[in-house]
Amino acid sequence: MAVAFDPERLQIKGTSVPVVEGVVQSISSGAAQYSISTTGSLVYVPGGVQGVERKLVWVDRNGEEQPVAAPAHAYESPRFSPDGQRIAVVSDGQVWLYDLSRETLTRLTFEGSVNSRPVWTPDGKRIAFFSNKAGSLNLFWQLADGSGGLERLATSDFIDVPQSFSPDGQLLAFHEVNPTTGNDIMVLRMGDPSAGSGQARKVQPFLRTPFNESDPRFSPDGRWMAYMSDESGRYEIYVQPYPGPGGKWQISTDGGTEPVWNPNGRELFYRNGNKMMAVEITTKPNFALGNPQILFERPYVLATVPVSNYDVSPDGRRFLMVKPTEQAPAAPTQINVVLNWFEELKRRVPSGTK
Repeated sequence: MAVAFDPERLQIKGTSVPVVEGVVQSISSGAAQYSISTTGSLVYVPGGVQGVERKLVWVDRNGEEQPVAAPAHAYESPRFSPDGQRIAVVSDGQVWLYDLSRETLTRLTFEGSVNSRPVWTPDGKRIAFFSNKAGSLNLFWQLADGSGGLERLATSDFIDVPQSFSPDGQLLAFHEVNPTTGNDIMVLRMGDPSAGSGQARKVQPFLRTPFNESDPRFSPDGRWMAYMSDESGRYEIYVQPYPGPGGKWQISTDGGTEPVWNPNGRELFYRNGNKMMAVEITTKPNFALGNPQILFERPYVLATVPVSNYDVSPDGRRFLMVKPTEQAPAAPTQINVVLNWFEELKRRVPSGTK
């Protein structure tokens, strides 16, 4: 769709009209597969609205897979509750809860059209996530039993994506999407006054560099922070002491994303494409690393944004993975390029278009 716009009055002119038909669009995220160059060329993937059907599966350290009884949905970002009895997971832009013992799936969030990236508090009573309830995608949380409404945790002009709580629940690590410095790792102090009191909680930067750092994960003892960064030219996994100071250790050796600690604190998992990797870690008396080992390699759904798209069971023995269903839409085989498309746009939307 397109509509004419007056840049001097900052107003639209006329009504919107369709300019390209049949563009692939995701029913879960709304993302459409097209782009327009400054020189007037259009590129798009032909098709229609595509639904996403995925399953949740257990995978052990040897790659043996077992299904989870949850019905197929557009799942992403699954997270275990601290007691391992429930799973918070995102589908179609909302947070849902799956009860493993009762085998029931219930919707948790109803305010805002986008609620995503759930993170359990260590006591299992609340779930933090980002929401567009107040406009920009900011930090909120809600009681895990569904009572009450969304409470805003902090205010920001940027997108804030929650990732992990410290073991005592007093700190929430998240990454902030800043147009100047890229993805930065921040920490919110939960013990400060709530946003509803009129006094904002304090946000402290942990890593703010010209590179992209994201997916921060507190270690189980709260003394270390794992994260992914593209400072080397590609994403790798790193660990630094929290809150510092101290050194920095590169965990992955051939690229890495989606870090998750083993709950025992002696191992760090990450993904390298379809490979699930594991690295043994010793933190006492000194920090020491083992060599990365491949646990299994399968085409489970990778994260489309810099957050982990899987989780590890509280006993550290199984992984909760997201798997495409057999009925998943076929991958696109064609990309259309339209040269001098601005001329066609002027014809269809003549008033004020340059």
